[in-house]
Amino acid sequence: LNLGAIARIWRGGCIIRARFLNRITEAYERNPELVNLMLDPFFLDILNRNQADWREIVALGVTNGIPIPAFSASLGYYDSYRAARLPANLLQAQRDFFGAHTYERTDKPEGEFFHTNWPEVVED
Repeated sequence: LNLGAIARIWRGGCIIRARFLNRITEAYERNPELVNLMLDPFFLDILNRNQADWREIVALGVTNGIPIPAFSASLGYYDSYRAARLPANLLQAQRDFFGAHTYERTDKPEGEFFHTNWPEVVED
């Protein structure tokens, strides 16, 4: 998909005619192979400058019992995108336990898959 062209089309015929869409178009014009807007210098700068405030808003929402799912989910996405290793890697082990789906180990070459007989490990 040509994401820059899509942003340009939205700008012309949609209620969303914000300057923000211009920035998206510009980002993809600068780098047509851009895999994520967060990697564009303009958006990266905004994220870096406002990260602390973003975290504070999410923390205040959670502390006060105010649901802010878009803010908290997007912060989680941001954190997971820039992390090399995540607690979510545990999901591979869970999938292997419940369905023998195998998993990759970080200490082995990429593409090498393993299966563990988890009940035996738990019994030991």
